[in-house]
Amino acid sequence: MYDYFCAFIIGVVEGLTEYLPVSSTGHMIIVGNMLHFTGALADLFDVFIQLGAILSVLVVYRDKFIAWLDRDNWFKNRGASPFNVAVGMFPACVVGFLFHGIIKKYLFGPATVIIGLIIGGLFMIAAEHFKKDFKVTDVDRITARQALKIGLFQCLALWPGFSRSGSTISGALFLGVSRKAAADFSFIMAVPLMFLACFYDLLKVAGQLTLSDAGILAVGFFTAFVVAYFSILWFLKFLNKSTLTSFAIYRFFVALVATIYFW
Repeated sequence: MYDYFCAFIIGVVEGLTEYLPVSSTGHMIIVGNMLHFTGALADLFDVFIQLGAILSVLVVYRDKFIAWLDRDNWFKNRGASPFNVAVGMFPACVVGFLFHGIIKKYLFGPATVIIGLIIGGLFMIAAEHFKKDFKVTDVDRITARQALKIGLFQCLALWPGFSRSGSTISGALFLGVSRKAAADFSFIMAVPLMFLACFYDLLKVAGQLTLSDAGILAVGFFTAFVVAYFSILWFLKFLNKSTLTSFAIYRFFVALVATIYFW
């Protein structure tokens, strides 16, 4: 029963943090270590429940993804078209593929997460302070060049604790893209990117999965989906009237608590 309790708690953590600029990976590493939910099953679980969070984005942005079914939209170099999303994904896919083993071996621990939380928070504050005037306020006006630049900023999130949404939204602010438009593009781009990353990780550990693990995975998957859905809706409303600074402060607080707990 304890494993099911852990599955629910970590599912809530994943759902709350996957699309907020606070680093879901960092939170799951910290919470998993606090709950002593580690090892092969935990590694598989952390990957699998991200699929639940991905499903929530498909529901929220279903109109955008339905438009992808029209082949005429595939190669448009504006907005959240498949072409722009592929352009934005490209840098992180290349860097992640080349350094996947190094990242998994050396960066997935509480100490590196704490560093990522702090540096990522400082980056978000800098983005709010030095941001350009918003020239792009709607995701449909993002160009392929801006998508590529946002994708380069996304590479920062390969360091656990930095946050994928935090790096992409902050980077977009430097480019003159509004928080809401940047968040929309970031979330839509996350679907194929996270699916590929999850599929790649699951292929490597699928042999460790047993039938007895199905219930634990199902609890985490469903919990992450429901919580992520409402988390996205809240965050999009929040960005209409607030900045990223409050999330940066929260990151510093989590880093402090984690430092005290582990050391």
